[in-house]
Amino acid sequence: MHPTTTRWPPAPAPVERGRGLVRAVTVLLGLPMVAAGVWSLAAPRSFADFVAFPYHEHFLHDLGAFQLGVGVTLLLALAWHDGPALALAGFLAGNTVHAVNHAVDLDLGGHARDPWLLAAVSLVTLAALVIRLRQLGWVVGEVMTTAAVPALEPFVRQKTILLTTYRRDGTPVGAPVSIVVDGGRAFVRSPARGGKVKRIRNHPTVAVAPSTARGRPTGPEVEMRARRLDGAEFEHAARLLNRKYPLLQGVFVRSVHRLFRGRTGGTAQFELTPLH
Repeated sequence: MHPTTTRWPPAPAPVERGRGLVRAVTVLLGLPMVAAGVWSLAAPRSFADFVAFPYHEHFLHDLGAFQLGVGVTLLLALAWHDGPALALAGFLAGNTVHAVNHAVDLDLGGHARDPWLLAAVSLVTLAALVIRLRQLGWVVGEVMTTAAVPALEPFVRQKTILLTTYRRDGTPVGAPVSIVVDGGRAFVRSPARGGKVKRIRNHPTVAVAPSTARGRPTGPEVEMRARRLDGAEFEHAARLLNRKYPLLQGVFVRSVHRLFRGRTGGTAQFELTPLH
C-alpha cells in the first residue's frame, strides 16, 4: 500500500484561543522573578530596603536563588514543552545558585558540608536532565504531530536530518537540516537562494536520513519527493517548524534569513512525501 499525499487544507485543528495571552503572562511573571532574584543576590541590603524586610544577608541570598529558579522555569516554559526536563532545568538553576550561596556565606553560619551536599544534588540533577534530553532526542520544543506512514515515524522526534539533493549530472549533495513531521508528510526549511533550492527545482527527488547535527547519518535513508510551498501551506509549515525548534528555527534561523535577506533571498520551505 503506497502512502498518499495529505490533502490541503488539512482538517481544522482546535482553535488555540488565548495562546498569546498565556505567553505574555508567562513573560511578565518570569522576567520580574529573574530580576528580583539577581537583585537579591547582588545587592541584598538594597533589596531588603526596597521590600521593607529585615536584613539578613544569607536569607536574602537564598531568596534570590529561589526567585531565580522560578523565573528561569517560567521563561524556559516558553520554549521547552517537556514537563520533567523543564522542572529539572529550573531546579538545577536555583539549586546551583543556592550551593554557591552556602559556599560564599560560610562565615555567616551553616555547616562546611552544606555547599558540597548542594553541589552533589546539582550534579545528580544535571545527569538526570541530560538523560531526559537524550530521551527526547534533544528536541525540547512542541511535538504534537504523528506520522501517518511508517517511513516518517523515525523523524517525528528527530532533531536533524541529512537532506541529500542532486545536481543535474546526478551528483549527490548532502546538508544537515531540521525536520518536522505532519501526518503523511514532513517539512524542511532552507535559504531561498541556497543550493538546495536550485537542485530541488531541477530534481525534486531527494533522500532523507536521520543524522547528527554535523550531518553524519545515524539511520537508513528514505527517498522522498520535495515540493516548494507558498501561501497558507508555507505558514502552516513555518508554524510547525518554529514550535518544534523554538530557539533554533523560531528565533535564530528566521532572524538570519531576515537580516541577510539580500544574500539568503528569505526563506524557502518544502513538503517532503515518501516515494515508497
